Amino acid sequence: MRYAQGGGLTDAERTARERLRLQAVERFEAGQKNAEIAAALRIDVRSVERWRRAWREQGEAGLLSKGSPGRPRLSEAQIAKQERELERGPLAHGWVDQRWTLARIKTVIGRLFHVSYTVEGTWRLLKRHGWSWQQPTRRAIERDDDAVEVEEGDLAAGKSTAAERGAWIVFEDEAGQSMTPPRARTWGRIGQTPVVRVRGRGSGRVSIAGMACYKPGRRSRLIYGICEYRGRKDEPKGFGWRDFRDLIVRARIQLGGPIVLVWDNVRLHLTAGIREFIDANAEWLTVLQLPTYAPDLNPQEGIWALVKRDLGNLAAADLGQITSTVKRRLKQIQYRPDVVDGCLVGAGLSIDPAP
Repeated sequence: MRYAQGGGLTDAERTARERLRLQAVERFEAGQKNAEIAAALRIDVRSVERWRRAWREQGEAGLLSKGSPGRPRLSEAQIAKQERELERGPLAHGWVDQRWTLARIKTVIGRLFHVSYTVEGTWRLLKRHGWSWQQPTRRAIERDDDAVEVEEGDLAAGKSTAAERGAWIVFEDEAGQSMTPPRARTWGRIGQTPVVRVRGRGSGRVSIAGMACYKPGRRSRLIYGICEYRGRKDEPKGFGWRDFRDLIVRARIQLGGPIVLVWDNVRLHLTAGIREFIDANAEWLTVLQLPTYAPDLNPQEGIWALVKRDLGNLAAADLGQITSTVKRRLKQIQYRPDVVDGCLVGAGLSIDPAP
């Protein structure tokens, strides 16, 4: 295999390679031909041709080893400074969540030392100095005097019904997020579990109801509703059956056609109010219940996984920051029907056109 100068070789191998080139120089001076030198030194003729060209242009100096190209571009003092900056955490460098990714570390190195590393080079630098990709633990941020410690088928029948009626198949599900963020992997020193500092104060919860909507020949859609609970008196803690009713009506208006709604057996989906609403709108609404404990059959679960990824290690200042992060990610997904389609495939389902 052909390497660049010094590439893929140890220091001892580079020294032996240099000695071989110098032996070739002696034979160049003696007037031997390339084929003779290659046979004598048991190397490829093209290597001898390349060495002879370098010897003619630069002399013997052109065949001396230039050392390892993988030599670190940061001094020990710079590496120590970089590690101190990484230990301060991503928040101190302007990121809202506390995940050190290779791209972010690469950016920090560029800001501090005006040295450009590739993502792969950053990975090698971290591994060489005892850092690894880890799952962090949580710790409350000390605030004032009271910070706290943070710790399948009915679906086939439904597709047939939807095809017959020209309906949209809509998968609905709910999710929520409190002030304590989900943990996400980050880079940290080997043997030292990274600590994610979260707000020790503040309460409340963001509830989300989402609908992943599919129809053959049409662009997939995502429709959602958000409810904030801040712990105030008489404030609803989450969605009620009227909220689900209003979300279904909004979906019908936006989709402009009949709906086959697929959801789970959560209690609010089975209330008298919802049942009466479904019966009263049977001309455009058909409801199917997913099997018990079968979230893997609901594409909306894939949407939630994408949203939670952006919330990982997020040290939100208040509930509003969580709400805005959730809305921003859902809005991004709305503009990516391929992502919504991917969640359907991830659930092992497909929406085939009617025959």
